[in-house]
Amino acid sequence: MNVLSHTTRAILRPSSTPSFVCQLLAPQVRHASILGDLRDVPEAYNKRIRRGRGPSSGKGKTSGRGHKGQKQHGKVPAGFAGGQTPLEKVHGVRGFKNVFSVEMSPLNLDKLQQWIDAGRIDPTKPITFKELLDTRAVHGIKDGVKLLGNGAATFKSPIDITVSRASASAIEAIEKAGGKVTTRFFNKIGIKSITHPHIFDEPHRLAGPSSRFDIEYYRDPKHRGYLSGDVVANKESPSLFFKPLDAKPTRGKKKKKEKAANRLF
Repeated sequence: MNVLSHTTRAILRPSSTPSFVCQLLAPQVRHASILGDLRDVPEAYNKRIRRGRGPSSGKGKTSGRGHKGQKQHGKVPAGFAGGQTPLEKVHGVRGFKNVFSVEMSPLNLDKLQQWIDAGRIDPTKPITFKELLDTRAVHGIKDGVKLLGNGAATFKSPIDITVSRASASAIEAIEKAGGKVTTRFFNKIGIKSITHPHIFDEPHRLAGPSSRFDIEYYRDPKHRGYLSGDVVANKESPSLFFKPLDAKPTRGKKKKKEKAANRLF
């Protein structure tokens, strides 16, 4: 009876051990169905190709190397021409790869006017990369879109378009029709944020130009760059090195006046 009453009091007495400690000390229980269903993520590895294990795999017998020859029995060095003197050694390597070049998707005014007449592009709304790509006016955008002036004589729609670059004839034709052209810098992530905004959870902030060529291009008012507003307001030069040449230099005139004033006879 005494033992039973002691056990009863121990059960009814509130425990002084915190609940989270009890959870840590509790034994972990896993069901057998979970342990028997453990596997890797399908994207975590690539299936190894087992060569020479029978014709049913598609890589049996010759293991994908073909029949006989140097390529079947061993390896061929890159650039090996069968023993003759390689062409690169005879004629030399010419040319180079311009790492600063960009690949702009061309867009002519005649095609833009054709798309507007067909109702594929709404001229009353701003035209961006998304509208051009969705309507297939351009087929893929790699480094940007350049607006060209082919068909400038027949262009008549007042539009508001934003592109990477624009020719002088295209800018003149659009502004003559009552439209507006804005050139803006876009990197690859910025282009994707415009053409596929659903990929980004939050609105993406467009990056600015970093090279001197891009900065001076978008600071130039004749290119209708988006950075040219402050340049015009402050009467600055688009160049980051040269000052604006508004007034002609007066060094020659000052020297002549000083000479005339210092003459004795």
